[in-house]
Amino acid sequence: MTEPDGGAIEPDTKDWTWTLERRCPDCGFVAGEVERAELPGLVDRLTSPWAEVLRRPDVAVRPAPTTWSPLEYACHVRDVCRLFDERTRLMLGQDAPAFDNWDQDATAVRDRYAEQDPAEVAAALAEAAAAWGRTLAAVPDDAWERTGARSDGSRFTVLGLGRYGLHDLAHHLRDVGAHPVSPPS
Repeated sequence: MTEPDGGAIEPDTKDWTWTLERRCPDCGFVAGEVERAELPGLVDRLTSPWAEVLRRPDVAVRPAPTTWSPLEYACHVRDVCRLFDERTRLMLGQDAPAFDNWDQDATAVRDRYAEQDPAEVAAALAEAAAAWGRTLAAVPDDAWERTGARSDGSRFTVLGLGRYGLHDLAHHLRDVGAHPVSPPS
């Protein structure tokens, strides 16, 4: 995929579902150990640093032609929160829904991630994360094992989808050199 600035981003075609079974060697996140009660707070904790990241003077600068800028990563994280909120609500409202395919790389080009306004992205990311956190906080005790499936056949429970999404949030903080906010003591 060629970006507007001419830099080619190699599409991510990896299957990251393994992160539900073991620690990610890159970011260190252990998704499979997250308790369901922790999900809403971790969504907030893993998205709050983006407000500061998006105030960086070089937020739109790519560290390499083939690596997204912090702004592009922030747009992706915003869209991940929106998508996972939507998919969680689908799983709660339907029996075993099939999720539409989401091509994150095509979305980045189509929605011109590199050209978006950082302040607007910060507000939209905070809103999307809060919405997903509220959805997770409202999951009834008997609904955590409800299922849904991606177009590639990967099946998730509500709990597994939440954990999987959290890894994405944690991983992208590492990608931009940011750290989760410390939990309250």
